[in-house]
Amino acid sequence: MIRLLALPVALALGACATTSGQGRADHPEARAYDATIDATAAVDAALARAQARNTRVLLVFGANWCHDSRALAGWLSTPRFAALLDERFETVFINVGMPQTADGHNLHLARRFGLESMPGTPALLVVRPDGTAANLDTAASWRNAASRSEDAIFAELATLAGQK
Repeated sequence: MIRLLALPVALALGACATTSGQGRADHPEARAYDATIDATAAVDAALARAQARNTRVLLVFGANWCHDSRALAGWLSTPRFAALLDERFETVFINVGMPQTADGHNLHLARRFGLESMPGTPALLVVRPDGTAANLDTAASWRNAASRSEDAIFAELATLAGQK
């Protein structure tokens, strides 16, 4: 029985793991993915605020078990990122469990905006005030967030904040 569970767990962790840093944290980390919130209500509220402010919604799909999800949440909680997020986005952290092993949660929210699959965590989806996704082509590409530099993450978010 243990061998049967080992492969799915190894695959799930591999979908999130990176090799950069050789086991040391070169980034801040945060456990921002609260499994107890009503994610649908949080997204709906963020959309309403974004429409009122004419900003975008930043949906950060991840899980606290995932190194890359914690790294991305850590960067987003720093003062440098907080200033950009506060000005240009309504941000919602969404717990997705382990979608790689069919134990996903809140995946209907990704599909709601056109992101049909989530091969790993985290995923970052930017939604315009009208409810359309701005970055479907890159939303699922954040699985290596822990190995990205602070400047690279900031530059991509700044670009996503200004896309039409």
